Amino acid sequence: MGRMSAASTNPAPLSLYGEIARDDWSRLAAGMDQPLTESEVVQLRGLGDRLDLAEVREVYLPLSRLLSIYAKTARRLGNEVAGFLGREDSTTPFVVGVAGSVAVGKSTIARLLRELMSRWSDTPRVELVTTDGFLYSNAELERRGLMDRKGFPESYDRRKLVEFVTKVKSGADEVRAPFYSHMKYDIMPDAHVVVRRPDVVIVEGLNVLQPPPAPNDVAISDLFDFSIYVDADAAHIEQWYIERFLALRESAFSNPASHFNVFAHLTDAEATETARGYWNDINLPNLIENVLPTKHRASLVLRKGADHSVDSVLLRKQ
Repeated sequence: MGRMSAASTNPAPLSLYGEIARDDWSRLAAGMDQPLTESEVVQLRGLGDRLDLAEVREVYLPLSRLLSIYAKTARRLGNEVAGFLGREDSTTPFVVGVAGSVAVGKSTIARLLRELMSRWSDTPRVELVTTDGFLYSNAELERRGLMDRKGFPESYDRRKLVEFVTKVKSGADEVRAPFYSHMKYDIMPDAHVVVRRPDVVIVEGLNVLQPPPAPNDVAISDLFDFSIYVDADAAHIEQWYIERFLALRESAFSNPASHFNVFAHLTDAEATETARGYWNDINLPNLIENVLPTKHRASLVLRKGADHSVDSVLLRKQ
């Protein structure tokens, strides 16, 4: 399959957003204490991410505060509405969606926001759930002929995912999500992620901003209080994807128990060609066809440059 261009899709309606330059956004951090140490940042960042303390302070600390303000405001509104209706307060968790391409850094951002938001007094209990756990098992993907489309919308049990977020959003005391092992590249049937009525739930995944598959269905994004799309040029993401593949070859892939151990002994040239093949055949088409077209559904867009740092922030107008 030939290289596709992100420009081939319809651009997001940017008039819906106000753009904030990096320098202006970073000024919002004035007076805020940096809650994370350098070692904590190293532990949070994924392979290939160039996240450092400056990026945390200038980009993600203000973002975490903004999200905390939104969550506090939603809780206050819930209290006031309950009072108006003469009912007991039934405030439920504030749900944040984080979307974007493979290798764009959304998992790192989701982990980072979980840590930062939990440091604000308004949102001390924050949970993170990835949609990987809602992929069909490899056996089911094989049965459906979808193993080569793993990560595409149809490879997820969307009904189970919507049911999970619905239960979280309805205020259930305990909700369980399936657990996905990146080492085994499959769902672990005896493991679960347990969410017990936190202040905030972050749901991270490729397709969390997808519209419903049918007009009368509920989309997972319908249940979000706030959503973030992590954006970058497709050519930059391709390079990050290849760099991550090469790094994984030296680390996780070298584990004999890894599903990808077969790649551990590839040469640099072979590994680069293999990664580029996966990108062009699977991840780029999924980005162009399914992920990128959902960008305009986000409440906020983080635009990254070639060095993985955020250049600007687009915030949907109120």
